[in-house]
Amino acid sequence: MGVKYLWDVLEPCKKRYPLDHLQNKRVCVDLSCWMVELHKVNQSYCATKEKVYLRGFFHRLRALIALNCSIILVSDGSIPGIKVPTYRRRLKARFEVADDGGVQPGKQTSLRRNMGSEFSCMIKEAKVIASTLGILCLDGVEEAEAQCALLNSENLCDACFSSDSDIFLFGAKTVYREICLGEGGYVVCYEMEDIQKKLGLGRNSLIALALLLGSDYSQGVRGIRQEEACGIVRSIGENVILEKVSSEGLSFVKNMRNSKKQARPKKGTLPLVSINGSNHDPEGVQQIKEVIDAFMNPKCHKADSNTVSRALAEFTFQRTNLQETCHQFFEWPSEKTDEYILPKIAERKLRRYAILQSRSTEVGVNRPLHKPQVPEKCPVSEIIKTRKVQGRECFEVSWNDLEGLEASIVPADLVERACPEKIIEFKEKMEAKKKKKKPKQKQSKSTERETSSPTKASSLIELSLQLQQIDLNSTSTLAISTMEEAEQEKEQQKSKKHDYLRLIDSPAKENSSIGWSTIRRFGVGPSSYSFYPETEVIDLISPCPEARSRNVSRMYQEQKSHEQKCLDHKLENVIELSDSETEDDDDDDDGEHCRKARELRMFLENIRKDVIL
Repeated sequence: MGVKYLWDVLEPCKKRYPLDHLQNKRVCVDLSCWMVELHKVNQSYCATKEKVYLRGFFHRLRALIALNCSIILVSDGSIPGIKVPTYRRRLKARFEVADDGGVQPGKQTSLRRNMGSEFSCMIKEAKVIASTLGILCLDGVEEAEAQCALLNSENLCDACFSSDSDIFLFGAKTVYREICLGEGGYVVCYEMEDIQKKLGLGRNSLIALALLLGSDYSQGVRGIRQEEACGIVRSIGENVILEKVSSEGLSFVKNMRNSKKQARPKKGTLPLVSINGSNHDPEGVQQIKEVIDAFMNPKCHKADSNTVSRALAEFTFQRTNLQETCHQFFEWPSEKTDEYILPKIAERKLRRYAILQSRSTEVGVNRPLHKPQVPEKCPVSEIIKTRKVQGRECFEVSWNDLEGLEASIVPADLVERACPEKIIEFKEKMEAKKKKKKPKQKQSKSTERETSSPTKASSLIELSLQLQQIDLNSTSTLAISTMEEAEQEKEQQKSKKHDYLRLIDSPAKENSSIGWSTIRRFGVGPSSYSFYPETEVIDLISPCPEARSRNVSRMYQEQKSHEQKCLDHKLENVIELSDSETEDDDDDDDGEHCRKARELRMFLENIRKDVIL
């Protein structure tokens, strides 16, 4: 928990950074805080059985590995004696504390934790996963956040991950309270420098706030709010606040509050302040000194100890052990584990190579871009293509000497910093491909056909000649048939007129045995006979006479059907020829020839309709 309401007090100093802010840093992680956070996400039985909290821990580690972020895990040791009453009250000692040991309230004796509890087993599993990734865990003497703060204050790490606000009271400079992965991932950061500038609160002032508001080591002053407590602490000053509290206790608080409400509590009322283990008078200076000493001088491994040196050392990634561990915890096949972790290991390797490049540039080792700046071999073999991941420009690259991984995607800016010569090679290769695929100058369609292929040109000429021949044949056939029909009609009209005139001019027409029936046979009625020389009268009211069907001879029909069959046969040959030509064309001209073939079929279909009609 830390100090009550302290995160609310520090809210103006809260900053949010993208995950890239962690690249190439070394961070300490309060392992207990991370496991509590991950376990709170889903506390159902299925989630616990499937170890969802452990999967979240694994994904956090691989995200930090990809950023070349060195990780130091720190676990809690024994429970400080001054914290035992709070610890029992909060977590219930029968689940977490191994034995009571007959500890009396006033004695400052630390208690070892119950290593067989469920939470302790979760911590063990996390340590196993981390060890296969080359990350060791530093077991703290007592409080894990105190050990993290010591490493940060001694500049052995750049920042600490913890959700316990009392980490600032132990001396931490930079604290990451939250981390979020995925798209738009970020970390929430608090820095002691900002707290001093914006709020006017240093480490001593924060310890005084813990005494007033309450913490793991004290219950605080009843009825006081954080705004009032901050005002009291600021009024006294950073340099003298602890000295004043150590000498006078918290009695000065009464003098700074309303005089009527600050009288000493009567018998049977609650005391002004309560320290863990007893309800002593607020002027119990000794207990206040013990709380101050617990924050100022926590029990930790010294910065120069062998334990810390071993935790800071770098260990290799154990691929086989990680595969076995993930199969045991998550039932993942080896391929899935490799898919998760190997691209991150490769990206870390590239970031380290980029650091070597920048350092060689700083010391003045300048070489041409097509040559690497450092003698070490570049981990990138070549750039395959460009990619965009979550709106970020990336490259898909192939790797050198990385077993189990051929290619993966990395940020483009990282490749530019690590191996700019690979980008130059990739651009040259892409330009060469564009030149090969560059289209020639546009020519006329006829010229393009002739120059594309001699066989194609000759076949198209032959096809054109056949179409012309079909057009001429169909035109001549239509013209001949039309002329023949016109001549036949003309002959019929002539013979009809000749017979009619012969009957009119005959002297014996009145006594003729032919009669009007014979004249009607030629289509001439009485009216037409009587008024032939006169102007013909047309009755517009009466309906139109039915059109007489054309009498076509059987021989003519046979001739037409024969011509139609010949024409159909030629059309089929032409269509087959056009189909074969489109199939033999190159891939680049497929669209053009398909369109030409379609137009040809439509043209031939129109010719066929005209011939039939």
